[in-house]
Amino acid sequence: MGLDVLYGAVIGVLTSASAVYILIGILMGLVFGVIPGIGGTTALALLLPISYTMEALDAMYLAGGVMGAVSMGGSVTAVLLNTPGTAPNAATVFDGYPLAQQGKAGLAIGASASASALGGVIGLVTLLLVIPVAKQIVLLFGPAEYFLLALLGLSAISVSAQGKLLRGLIAGGIGLLISFVGIGTMTGAERFTLGVNYLWDGVPLVPALTGLFAISQMIELALKGGTVASDSDMSKKISGVWAGVMSVFTHWTVLLRGSIIGTLIGAVPGLGGTVAGFVAYSSTVQASRDPSSFGKGNIVGVIAPEAANNAKDGGALLPTVAFGIPGSAEMAIFLGILVLHGIEPGPTTLLRNEGEIYGLIVALTISSVGASVIGLLIARWLILITHVNVHVLVPVVVAVSLTGVYVLEGQPADVILCLVMWIVGYAMIRFDYPRLTLVIALVLGETAERSFHQTVLISDNRMLAFILGRPAAAILLVAIVLTLCLPILRKMLSRRRQQHAARSA
Repeated sequence: MGLDVLYGAVIGVLTSASAVYILIGILMGLVFGVIPGIGGTTALALLLPISYTMEALDAMYLAGGVMGAVSMGGSVTAVLLNTPGTAPNAATVFDGYPLAQQGKAGLAIGASASASALGGVIGLVTLLLVIPVAKQIVLLFGPAEYFLLALLGLSAISVSAQGKLLRGLIAGGIGLLISFVGIGTMTGAERFTLGVNYLWDGVPLVPALTGLFAISQMIELALKGGTVASDSDMSKKISGVWAGVMSVFTHWTVLLRGSIIGTLIGAVPGLGGTVAGFVAYSSTVQASRDPSSFGKGNIVGVIAPEAANNAKDGGALLPTVAFGIPGSAEMAIFLGILVLHGIEPGPTTLLRNEGEIYGLIVALTISSVGASVIGLLIARWLILITHVNVHVLVPVVVAVSLTGVYVLEGQPADVILCLVMWIVGYAMIRFDYPRLTLVIALVLGETAERSFHQTVLISDNRMLAFILGRPAAAILLVAIVLTLCLPILRKMLSRRRQQHAARSA
């Protein structure tokens, strides 16, 4: 399991100044997690330009601290304000807020903090167990497998947009078109540059992601105006925290089930924490002997989704570093941080950068536990952030974003690109198009194109026969077909259930 590498990573984190970066990341993650509508995606987008001057490991530790802490921050507003700080905390609202209304906010926050910490640890331990096997699997991958894996990632993220399959495919198509801008990797031809020399090397990832996520989200908040919470919400009392912490150990089967669900769903590109939280919650309701108690303040309704939220980071990290396919929006931006520091995500990452990967796992584990402890101590003050006027908050975030983008390379064109992508991102928010699909297509486009051409050359223009002759490639091809057929199968099953229910009635 690479225990020597893991031990070295633990010692390296605890005996160096890197622990400071983890602490800064935790505090940053808590703050951004508390503010509804921002979350870890915006926080990591801001870190992209800031981390440029940092050492690779320090940048990873900082990002790990943010990712491990955002869920805890989001659960505070989910419980106290009936408003999830981040999308994955949405399921926590169902029973967390009723508990707060009953004067048991401390119980809910204590359970949330403990479940987040333990769920994160379980998810990352699972990842440690899988890594040695993954290192053997990735050696079987060639150009054909890379190409099909990229298609599988695009298919999965499109299908996972519930009720938005067509919009997801359109967003993915736009992302692919953007990824093709510049000089072709195989042909050397100039494509879609509009005569602008700046675009010869393609669309830079950092300004594109910053505009698409950070600035577009800020503009959305600015147009809404006011503050996130009303003054009346500040009267919530936080007590009974320790009872909430102990309730997680009392309901350890719920914790374990939620953590396993979060890890498995996190490993599927595009599903992420929101799906993990809702699946964990619904499975807990179905397994309960008293399902009617949910939505009225059942503590296990807080434990299950929060355990899944943090456990999903361990699962999402595997496809991100092993195959270069982000498992979530946060992982898509984290992938940009890796690329920025010369670490090319893909099968060779687990072989060449083993120390860095284990260091990141340690950072995520520490941040999951640390965020819960710190969150419990400062929860009553974190809630005050939601009362800051957005017209004060937005200019600060936008100014930091644009300054960071410009400082990165010193090119005004980066700022212009960031603003263009802001328009694209805001339009996608307003018309309800999934931005993550575009980002994953943008990230995977070059890999998919290069692998496609290489496969055609290797197979002597008999690509399908070549793919079917390789077991791993054939399995991926079947997985793509099944993924695209999944919405049709769901509709067929839904119709049959409705017909059966009508006959029974």
